[in-house]
Amino acid sequence: GHSPLLVMLPLSTLPLALGLTLGPAALPCMPFGSRAAVPRLMQSGAGGGGQMYDGVRIGPPPDMPSLLLNNRIVYLGMPINAAVTELIIGELLYLQYESTEKPVIMYINSPGTTTEDGLPVGFETEAFAIADTMGYVQPPIQTVLIGKAYGLAAMLLACGDKGQRSTLPYCTVMLHQPRGQQAQGQATDIAIKAKEVLHNRRMALEIMAQATGVPLEKLTRDSNRCLYLDAQQAVDYGIVDKIVKKAEKGESDMPSAVSSSSRDIG
Repeated sequence: GHSPLLVMLPLSTLPLALGLTLGPAALPCMPFGSRAAVPRLMQSGAGGGGQMYDGVRIGPPPDMPSLLLNNRIVYLGMPINAAVTELIIGELLYLQYESTEKPVIMYINSPGTTTEDGLPVGFETEAFAIADTMGYVQPPIQTVLIGKAYGLAAMLLACGDKGQRSTLPYCTVMLHQPRGQQAQGQATDIAIKAKEVLHNRRMALEIMAQATGVPLEKLTRDSNRCLYLDAQQAVDYGIVDKIVKKAEKGESDMPSAVSSSSRDIG
């Protein structure tokens, strides 16, 4: 009968909403010295903690990641590395467990698997894992671009349900080849790594081709060098379906789940 209350735990514990716990070895160094806040569900009923005043439970306000998750919002706002991938996948799986019909909104503002300077911070396979999970879960996935989606983040943007992929007006999409980690060792080891980089590049292009309808040959040519697209160009390219602006009062210009998924968290 009680609605769940969401509280924040430090990243070093990474307890996901599914009850999964990851050891410290699964947590690589986060870029830019940042810390990702991880939401966790706790019952606010009997034994749920907190104090009561005039019949109302009082306590510290829920953290922002918990509020977003409670409204079925997943926010990818960092480079894609192992820790971010575990969190995004855990949230998607939990939201499917909670409801297979209510849509999930994924907001994206990410440079992909690299930093702003193009230095690799994650593997392409981590972005593929998120894309696979987006296709695996049953709830509709609405993707919304805020700011930028570079490289494999653009691929995830395109992997939203067709007709439900949108961008704000002043966003940027950038296509480029996956940048592999620097290979070291014997010549045979370097050759094996080079083969894997080419395989990952083709896989990323195939996913993009399926999501956008753009021929594989054109995607290959366009991604040989960095290709920057503004909001309208991203629509024309098939990465998103529409540009959304601030809705007028009474209009429904933003994704439908923004209004339909709001719930009382008290």
